[in-house]
Amino acid sequence: MNNELPLSGATTANPGASKAAISFHYDLGNEFFRLFLDRECCYSCAMYDKESDSQEAAQQRKLEYHIEQARADGTARVLDIGCGWGALQKRLVKEHQVKVAVGLTLSENQAEWIRSMGVSGVEVRVESWSDHVPAASYDSIISVGAFEHFARPSNRPVRVRGYRDFFERCYGWLNPGGWMSLQSIGLGAADRGTEGQFVAENIFPESDLPRLGEIADASEGIFEIVSVRNDRADYKRTNHEFRDRLRRNWDGAVSLVGEETVRRFDKYFRVSAVDRPAMASRRTQLSYPPSVRARHAGGRGDAWWQLASIEEAAASCIARDR
Repeated sequence: MNNELPLSGATTANPGASKAAISFHYDLGNEFFRLFLDRECCYSCAMYDKESDSQEAAQQRKLEYHIEQARADGTARVLDIGCGWGALQKRLVKEHQVKVAVGLTLSENQAEWIRSMGVSGVEVRVESWSDHVPAASYDSIISVGAFEHFARPSNRPVRVRGYRDFFERCYGWLNPGGWMSLQSIGLGAADRGTEGQFVAENIFPESDLPRLGEIADASEGIFEIVSVRNDRADYKRTNHEFRDRLRRNWDGAVSLVGEETVRRFDKYFRVSAVDRPAMASRRTQLSYPPSVRARHAGGRGDAWWQLASIEEAAASCIARDR
């Protein structure tokens, strides 16, 4: 009997940002990003606990949060979709005894950085999730700050269809009992506005931000949402930190990428830190009762999805058997 969840028209075509679009932002040079990121180069919303927290401490707390939500500690294989510069993978292998942490990125610079770390058990592939064919199933899947690139500017039905392809594939890649944790910037009640248009045209081309309802619709019948976090304040503070560090290293940044690019990033961090209804972040908890069931296939049992945040909108899921 085939116990896999059937793919409902999932396509191998990447519905999100192309490799060239990702390269436009992330392949400006690793030294440039090191000027404003933390030591491990975490480039997404951090998780602050108190006012005195450093950026480094808040970013490590974020990584630990996702590892816990995905039940990844001590597992054999974990997939990191949109792995950045490998901070999560390295932590999984060195601190949580994960045997193999596979990372997907479309950035050649990020992949080169990860390979240069030389950490046993850390693997990186320059490919989209839509092209990924795993060598074996995964016990956990984590995706932090990549979901924003999984749909190009389009209408809601098109975005939801692309997101659904993603969730179907994740379901098929997970072992029975596997969990997933997802984090993404998300839109709130307002439209994208002129600032959002600036970001779409000058910072993240071929990318469109999701709304929470789109994530819920796309995962319905595949995973079940158990909880949602909204950390708006953390998102604002993270962007303030990025901007402050960039401005302190302005001359060095200009020497690496030019003044025009530095000004674009400065404006990006500034508009992202503005507290407005359109900017959604992380820290609201929302739980669905156990009586709500998701689709299961071939006797594998219930599929559970815990959406652990929207930003950044982190989601944690349990797929398959409970």
